[in-house]
Amino acid sequence: MNGDTVLVLTARLDATADLVVTELDRRGVPVFRCDPADFPDRLGVSGYFDGRWRGTLHSPYRSVALDRIVSGYYRRPGRIAAGTAGSPGGEWATAEARGGFGGLLAAVPRWLNDPGRMEYAEYKPVQLAAAARAGLATPATLVTTDPDAARAFVAGLPRAVYKPFCGAYRAEDGTRFIYTSPVTADAIDESVRHTAHQFQEWIDKDHEVRLTVVDGRFFAARLTGRSVDARTDWRSDYDAVDYAVAEVPDPVRAAVTAMLGELGLRFAAMDFAVHRDGTWYFLDLNPNGQWGWIEHATGLPICAAIADALSTPG
Repeated sequence: MNGDTVLVLTARLDATADLVVTELDRRGVPVFRCDPADFPDRLGVSGYFDGRWRGTLHSPYRSVALDRIVSGYYRRPGRIAAGTAGSPGGEWATAEARGGFGGLLAAVPRWLNDPGRMEYAEYKPVQLAAAARAGLATPATLVTTDPDAARAFVAGLPRAVYKPFCGAYRAEDGTRFIYTSPVTADAIDESVRHTAHQFQEWIDKDHEVRLTVVDGRFFAARLTGRSVDARTDWRSDYDAVDYAVAEVPDPVRAAVTAMLGELGLRFAAMDFAVHRDGTWYFLDLNPNGQWGWIEHATGLPICAAIADALSTPG
Protein backbone atom coordinates (compact mmCIF):
# COMPACT_ATOMS: atom_id res chain seq x y z
CA MET A 1 0.00 0.00 0.00
CA ASN A 2 1.55 3.32 -1.10
CA GLY A 3 1.02 6.79 0.27
CA ASP A 4 0.36 8.16 3.72
CA THR A 5 -2.08 5.74 5.29
CA VAL A 6 -4.67 5.85 8.07
CA LEU A 7 -4.69 2.79 10.31
CA VAL A 8 -8.16 1.77 11.51
CA LEU A 9 -8.27 -0.71 14.38
CA THR A 10 -11.68 -2.27 14.85
CA ALA A 11 -13.67 -5.49 14.72
CA ARG A 12 -14.76 -6.93 11.40
CA LEU A 13 -18.34 -5.76 11.91
CA ASP A 14 -18.39 -2.08 12.85
CA ALA A 15 -20.89 0.12 11.02
CA THR A 16 -19.44 3.29 12.57
CA ALA A 17 -15.94 2.53 11.30
CA ASP A 18 -17.46 1.70 7.90
CA LEU A 19 -18.71 5.28 7.62
CA VAL A 20 -15.25 6.72 8.26
CA VAL A 21 -13.48 4.27 5.95
CA THR A 22 -15.96 5.09 3.17
CA GLU A 23 -15.40 8.83 3.63
CA LEU A 24 -11.61 8.44 3.62
CA ASP A 25 -11.84 6.29 0.50
CA ARG A 26 -13.99 8.96 -1.17
CA ARG A 27 -11.21 11.45 -0.46
CA GLY A 28 -8.56 9.14 -1.88
CA VAL A 29 -6.89 8.58 1.50
CA PRO A 30 -5.37 5.07 1.81
CA VAL A 31 -6.71 3.04 4.75
CA PHE A 32 -5.42 -0.13 6.35
CA ARG A 33 -8.17 -1.67 8.46
CA CYS A 34 -7.52 -4.59 10.76
CA ASP A 35 -8.45 -6.16 14.08
CA PRO A 36 -5.60 -6.82 16.56
CA ALA A 37 -7.53 -9.90 17.67
CA ASP A 38 -6.42 -11.49 14.37
CA PHE A 39 -2.77 -11.41 15.47
CA PRO A 40 -0.78 -13.56 14.79
CA ASP A 41 -2.89 -16.00 12.71
CA ARG A 42 -4.30 -13.52 10.16
CA LEU A 43 -2.27 -10.43 10.95
CA GLY A 44 1.50 -10.13 11.15
CA VAL A 45 4.18 -7.51 11.58
CA SER A 46 7.90 -7.03 10.98
CA GLY A 47 9.36 -3.86 12.39
CA TYR A 48 12.91 -2.64 12.84
CA PHE A 49 14.18 0.53 14.46
CA ASP A 50 16.90 2.78 13.08
CA GLY A 51 15.84 6.01 14.70
CA ARG A 52 12.29 5.47 13.51
CA TRP A 53 10.13 2.37 13.14
CA ARG A 54 10.12 0.81 9.68
CA GLY A 55 8.80 -2.45 8.33
CA THR A 56 5.36 -3.75 7.46
CA LEU A 57 2.01 -4.61 8.99
CA HIS A 58 0.35 -7.24 6.84
CA SER A 59 -2.71 -9.42 6.42
CA PRO A 60 -3.13 -12.21 3.86
CA TYR A 61 -4.42 -9.65 1.38
CA ARG A 62 -2.72 -6.32 2.06
CA SER A 63 0.25 -4.71 3.73
CA VAL A 64 1.27 -1.24 4.83
CA ALA A 65 4.66 0.25 5.61
CA LEU A 66 4.88 1.22 9.26
CA ASP A 67 6.54 4.53 8.44
CA ARG A 68 3.68 5.46 6.08
CA ILE A 69 1.05 5.25 8.83
CA VAL A 70 0.30 8.88 9.67
CA SER A 71 -2.60 8.45 12.07
CA GLY A 72 -4.69 5.81 13.76
CA TYR A 73 -8.41 5.47 14.50
CA TYR A 74 -8.98 3.31 17.57
CA ARG A 75 -12.57 2.15 17.29
CA ARG A 76 -13.70 -1.23 18.67
CA PRO A 77 -10.78 -3.66 18.22
CA GLY A 78 -10.63 -7.09 19.79
CA ARG A 79 -7.96 -7.90 22.35
CA ILE A 80 -4.52 -9.02 21.28
CA ALA A 81 -3.95 -12.67 22.13
CA ALA A 82 -1.59 -15.45 21.08
CA GLY A 83 -1.40 -19.17 21.65
CA THR A 84 -4.24 -21.32 22.93
CA ALA A 85 -6.09 -20.17 26.02
CA GLY A 86 -5.08 -22.27 28.99
CA SER A 87 -2.24 -23.99 27.13
CA PRO A 88 1.30 -24.09 28.50
CA GLY A 89 2.98 -20.86 27.51
CA GLY A 90 -0.26 -19.31 26.25
CA GLU A 91 -0.29 -16.55 28.87
CA TRP A 92 3.37 -15.77 28.17
CA ALA A 93 2.75 -15.69 24.40
CA THR A 94 -0.16 -13.29 24.84
CA ALA A 95 1.95 -11.00 27.05
CA GLU A 96 4.70 -11.01 24.42
CA ALA A 97 2.18 -10.26 21.67
CA ARG A 98 0.82 -7.29 23.57
CA GLY A 99 4.27 -6.01 24.39
CA GLY A 100 5.67 -6.37 20.87
CA PHE A 101 2.80 -6.11 18.42
CA GLY A 102 0.80 -3.88 20.74
CA GLY A 103 3.85 -1.71 21.30
CA LEU A 104 4.35 -1.16 17.59
CA LEU A 105 0.71 -0.14 17.25
CA ALA A 106 1.06 2.23 20.20
CA ALA A 107 3.97 3.91 18.41
CA VAL A 108 1.64 5.04 15.60
CA PRO A 109 1.43 8.87 15.66
CA ARG A 110 -1.73 10.92 16.19
CA TRP A 111 -4.27 8.47 17.52
CA LEU A 112 -7.94 9.37 17.60
CA ASN A 113 -7.94 8.70 20.54
CA ASP A 114 -4.69 7.50 22.11
CA PRO A 115 -5.64 4.06 23.54
CA GLY A 116 -3.94 4.68 26.89
CA ARG A 117 -5.68 8.00 27.43
CA MET A 118 -8.99 6.43 26.44
CA GLU A 119 -8.63 3.73 29.07
CA TYR A 120 -7.96 6.33 31.76
CA ALA A 121 -10.78 8.62 30.61
CA GLU A 122 -13.34 5.80 30.69
CA TYR A 123 -13.38 5.80 34.51
CA LYS A 124 -16.54 7.63 35.62
CA PRO A 125 -15.00 9.02 38.85
CA VAL A 126 -12.13 10.47 36.79
CA GLN A 127 -14.61 12.10 34.41
CA LEU A 128 -16.66 13.75 37.14
CA ALA A 129 -13.58 15.14 38.87
CA ALA A 130 -12.18 16.50 35.59
CA ALA A 131 -15.55 18.03 34.69
CA ALA A 132 -15.80 19.81 38.04
CA ARG A 133 -12.23 21.13 37.77
CA ALA A 134 -13.06 22.49 34.32
CA GLY A 135 -16.08 24.36 35.69
CA LEU A 136 -18.94 22.13 34.52
CA ALA A 137 -21.95 21.54 36.75
CA THR A 138 -22.09 17.93 38.01
CA PRO A 139 -24.70 15.93 39.93
CA ALA A 140 -24.04 14.75 43.48
CA THR A 141 -22.72 11.18 43.21
CA LEU A 142 -21.94 8.30 45.54
CA VAL A 143 -19.82 5.25 44.71
CA THR A 144 -20.07 2.66 47.44
CA THR A 145 -20.25 -0.95 48.60
CA ASP A 146 -22.07 0.08 51.80
CA PRO A 147 -25.88 -0.36 51.71
CA ASP A 148 -26.35 1.99 54.69
CA ALA A 149 -24.33 4.73 52.99
CA ALA A 150 -26.38 4.22 49.81
CA ARG A 151 -29.68 4.45 51.69
CA ALA A 152 -28.60 7.61 53.51
CA PHE A 153 -27.41 9.26 50.28
CA VAL A 154 -30.58 8.43 48.36
CA ALA A 155 -32.86 9.43 51.26
CA GLY A 156 -31.15 12.82 51.39
CA LEU A 157 -32.09 13.68 47.79
CA PRO A 158 -35.47 14.66 46.32
CA ARG A 159 -34.92 12.01 43.62
CA ALA A 160 -32.04 9.66 42.82
CA VAL A 161 -31.00 7.13 40.20
CA TYR A 162 -28.76 4.11 40.03
CA LYS A 163 -26.24 4.23 37.16
CA PRO A 164 -24.05 1.27 36.15
CA PHE A 165 -20.42 1.82 35.30
CA CYS A 166 -20.68 -0.67 32.45
CA GLY A 167 -24.04 -0.81 30.74
CA ALA A 168 -23.87 -4.31 29.32
CA TYR A 169 -22.98 -7.80 30.44
CA ARG A 170 -22.99 -11.21 28.81
CA ALA A 171 -25.60 -13.67 30.01
CA GLU A 172 -26.34 -17.23 28.89
CA ASP A 173 -29.12 -16.00 26.60
CA GLY A 174 -27.11 -13.14 25.11
CA THR A 175 -26.06 -9.61 25.97
CA ARG A 176 -28.09 -7.82 28.62
CA PHE A 177 -28.18 -4.06 29.08
CA ILE A 178 -28.53 -2.19 32.35
CA TYR A 179 -29.89 1.35 32.08
CA THR A 180 -30.09 4.28 34.45
CA SER A 181 -33.07 3.68 36.72
CA PRO A 182 -34.87 5.53 39.54
CA VAL A 183 -34.06 4.24 43.01
CA THR A 184 -35.49 4.78 46.50
CA ALA A 185 -33.80 4.17 49.83
CA ASP A 186 -36.09 1.28 50.77
CA ALA A 187 -35.26 -0.53 47.53
CA ILE A 188 -31.54 -0.77 48.39
CA ASP A 189 -30.59 -4.17 49.83
CA GLU A 190 -27.48 -5.98 51.02
CA SER A 191 -26.46 -6.97 47.48
CA VAL A 192 -24.78 -3.55 47.25
CA ARG A 193 -21.89 -5.13 49.21
CA HIS A 194 -21.01 -7.43 46.31
CA THR A 195 -19.46 -4.78 44.05
CA ALA A 196 -19.14 -1.02 43.52
CA HIS A 197 -22.43 0.77 42.91
CA GLN A 198 -23.04 4.31 41.65
CA PHE A 199 -25.95 6.40 42.91
CA GLN A 200 -26.57 9.89 41.61
CA GLU A 201 -28.73 12.92 42.08
CA TRP A 202 -31.58 13.10 39.56
CA ILE A 203 -31.42 16.30 37.52
CA ASP A 204 -34.81 17.88 36.87
CA LYS A 205 -34.06 18.18 33.19
CA ASP A 206 -35.86 19.79 30.30
CA HIS A 207 -33.94 17.68 27.79
CA GLU A 208 -30.56 16.05 27.24
CA VAL A 209 -27.70 16.83 24.87
CA ARG A 210 -25.32 14.41 23.20
CA LEU A 211 -22.26 16.50 22.45
CA THR A 212 -19.68 15.02 20.08
CA VAL A 213 -16.33 16.81 19.97
CA VAL A 214 -13.70 16.17 17.29
CA ASP A 215 -10.45 18.13 17.48
CA GLY A 216 -12.20 21.14 18.96
CA ARG A 217 -15.21 21.01 16.63
CA PHE A 218 -18.50 20.77 18.52
CA PHE A 219 -21.56 18.86 17.29
CA ALA A 220 -24.47 19.09 19.73
CA ALA A 221 -27.76 17.22 19.40
CA ARG A 222 -30.76 17.93 21.60
CA LEU A 223 -32.49 14.72 22.74
CA THR A 224 -36.05 14.95 24.03
CA GLY A 225 -37.68 11.79 25.33
CA ARG A 226 -41.36 11.14 24.67
CA SER A 227 -41.71 8.18 27.04
CA VAL A 228 -40.95 7.64 30.72
CA ASP A 229 -38.11 5.28 29.82
CA ALA A 230 -36.62 7.67 27.26
CA ARG A 231 -36.78 10.57 29.70
CA THR A 232 -34.91 8.48 32.29
CA ASP A 233 -32.34 6.95 29.93
CA TRP A 234 -32.82 7.61 26.23
CA ARG A 235 -30.78 4.52 25.33
CA SER A 236 -33.60 2.34 26.69
CA ASP A 237 -36.18 3.63 24.16
CA TYR A 238 -34.54 5.06 21.04
CA ASP A 239 -37.85 5.11 19.16
CA ALA A 240 -39.27 7.63 21.64
CA VAL A 241 -36.54 10.25 21.23
CA ASP A 242 -36.83 13.45 19.19
CA TYR A 243 -33.64 15.03 17.85
CA ALA A 244 -32.67 18.59 17.00
CA VAL A 245 -29.42 20.50 16.53
CA ALA A 246 -28.45 22.40 19.69
CA GLU A 247 -26.23 25.39 20.40
CA VAL A 248 -23.49 25.01 23.02
CA PRO A 249 -23.26 27.94 25.47
CA ASP A 250 -19.86 29.62 25.46
CA PRO A 251 -19.08 28.76 29.13
CA VAL A 252 -19.86 25.09 28.47
CA ARG A 253 -17.73 25.13 25.32
CA ALA A 254 -14.79 26.60 27.23
CA ALA A 255 -15.15 24.11 30.10
CA VAL A 256 -15.40 21.12 27.76
CA THR A 257 -12.30 22.28 25.90
CA ALA A 258 -10.40 22.50 29.19
CA MET A 259 -11.68 19.10 30.34
CA LEU A 260 -10.72 17.28 27.15
CA GLY A 261 -7.34 19.00 27.18
CA GLU A 262 -6.71 17.68 30.71
CA LEU A 263 -7.77 14.16 29.71
CA GLY A 264 -5.78 14.29 26.46
CA LEU A 265 -8.75 13.44 24.25
CA ARG A 266 -9.21 14.57 20.66
CA PHE A 267 -12.62 12.88 20.39
CA ALA A 268 -15.40 12.49 22.94
CA ALA A 269 -19.11 11.71 23.00
CA MET A 270 -20.48 13.55 26.04
CA ASP A 271 -23.89 13.43 27.70
CA PHE A 272 -25.47 16.41 29.44
CA ALA A 273 -28.77 16.89 31.25
CA VAL A 274 -30.05 20.41 30.68
CA HIS A 275 -31.92 21.59 33.77
CA ARG A 276 -35.17 23.47 33.44
CA ASP A 277 -33.26 26.59 34.48
CA GLY A 278 -30.89 26.14 31.53
CA THR A 279 -27.86 24.76 33.44
CA TRP A 280 -25.93 22.06 31.58
CA TYR A 281 -25.04 19.20 33.95
CA PHE A 282 -22.27 16.89 32.83
CA LEU A 283 -23.34 13.23 33.17
CA ASP A 284 -20.64 11.18 31.52
CA LEU A 285 -18.23 10.84 28.63
CA ASN A 286 -17.38 8.06 26.22
CA PRO A 287 -13.95 8.47 24.58
CA ASN A 288 -15.07 5.97 21.94
CA GLY A 289 -18.78 6.68 21.74
CA GLN A 290 -21.19 6.05 18.91
CA TRP A 291 -22.16 8.98 16.72
CA GLY A 292 -23.51 7.51 13.48
CA TRP A 293 -27.16 7.64 14.51
CA ILE A 294 -26.76 11.25 15.64
CA GLU A 295 -25.43 12.25 12.23
CA HIS A 296 -28.27 10.36 10.55
CA ALA A 297 -30.90 12.05 12.74
CA THR A 298 -29.53 15.59 12.63
CA GLY A 299 -27.29 15.92 9.59
CA LEU A 300 -24.37 17.05 11.76
CA PRO A 301 -21.17 16.32 9.73
CA ILE A 302 -19.39 14.25 12.37
CA CYS A 303 -18.01 11.67 9.93
CA ALA A 304 -16.39 14.38 7.81
CA ALA A 305 -14.81 15.92 10.93
CA ILE A 306 -13.32 12.57 11.93
CA ALA A 307 -12.00 12.06 8.41
CA ASP A 308 -10.45 15.54 8.58
CA ALA A 309 -8.82 14.73 11.91
CA LEU A 310 -7.33 11.49 10.57
CA SER A 311 -6.13 12.78 7.21
CA THR A 312 -4.88 16.28 8.10
CA PRO A 313 -1.21 16.45 9.11
CA GLY A 314 -0.70 17.29 12.78
